[in-house]
Amino acid sequence: MEEEKERKEEEVGEITHYFDKISVGVVKASKEIKVGDKIHIKGATTDFEQIVDSLQINHQNVDSLKEGEDGGMKVNERVREGDKVYKVIEE
Repeated sequence: MEEEKERKEEEVGEITHYFDKISVGVVKASKEIKVGDKIHIKGATTDFEQIVDSLQINHQNVDSLKEGEDGGMKVNERVREGDKVYKVIEE
């Protein structure tokens, strides 16, 4: 019998803007977000998961966004202002 992984989600930020043509959401980080993190973006009409594969601050690639920083994040689906960003923690 396979053991079910325990899964937690921790809020790490909020979407403040979305650039439609380039599929980039601007995130205000409330906790650190790193490239490679599995995230869950959820809002009134948004609900999907993805791996963070690209983060930028002022058009410069960065490995992480620290608490309080704003940065662009490539997203797989449309996101909306006010959507919450959660880090998925699988134990």
